[in-house]
Amino acid sequence: MSNHLHLVLRIDPGETLRWSEDEVAARWVRLFPPREDSDAAIEAKCLRLQANPERIETLRERLGSLSWLMRCLVEPIARRANREDGCKGRFWEGRYKCQALCDERAILAAMTYVDLNPIRAGMADRLETSTYTSAAERVTQVREDPASATSPLKPIAGRLRPTVDITTADYLHILDWTGRQLAPGKRGRISPDAPAVLANIDRDGTRWTTRVAAFNSGWHRAAGSAQDLIALAERMGQQWLAGIRLALKLGVKHRERTGRPAGGMARG
Repeated sequence: MSNHLHLVLRIDPGETLRWSEDEVAARWVRLFPPREDSDAAIEAKCLRLQANPERIETLRERLGSLSWLMRCLVEPIARRANREDGCKGRFWEGRYKCQALCDERAILAAMTYVDLNPIRAGMADRLETSTYTSAAERVTQVREDPASATSPLKPIAGRLRPTVDITTADYLHILDWTGRQLAPGKRGRISPDAPAVLANIDRDGTRWTTRVAAFNSGWHRAAGSAQDLIALAERMGQQWLAGIRLALKLGVKHRERTGRPAGGMARG
């Protein structure tokens, strides 16, 4: 977007604990290479890091940190944009915020919200023209390889298992239909020709579009069923969590297959 971005991601801080000191050093140097772009300089920097166990443990923690992921992503973009504009100062809207996505339905709703953001903002009028979205990348992929349309929906980046139990074509159909319902001037209008697969995700079309739109205002620290949000509030030592009332209104009475947060959406 013009001053912020959205990511739907899965993060496992414990993954870094299984990495050797060599791998921690190598990954860090790929993120922050030496000024001299040569194999010798890269190897020398890795060796210096490996010789400092305390530094390695600090880097191990950072490589599993969402805060550092966002920092490594947004700082270079801000610096480049300011250089291009010949200006200084803050480029992004504000510090990043994140929400836990507690089940597959919440993950899919967040993905839908993110992919439709440029269209709702009037920056694009079709999925394939919404630059820098996974939707545009998926449309291109299907055009180049039609057989991929029937493949399980997978993350755009990373070697992860399928995000939700639908195909790429199913997801694109859901995106197209949801975008028409949430288009400016059409809020609340639900057509009867919803994709059949949507019935497996949310039997009520109005409830589905409400769930997606709630990422703009409604969901806060987490999105999911009321039971998941209540459990999360208890783990945080709170009696209530913003969004529980919305979850109750949506009538989600049963937990999904996973009982723990399955992913998250970060906004920077």
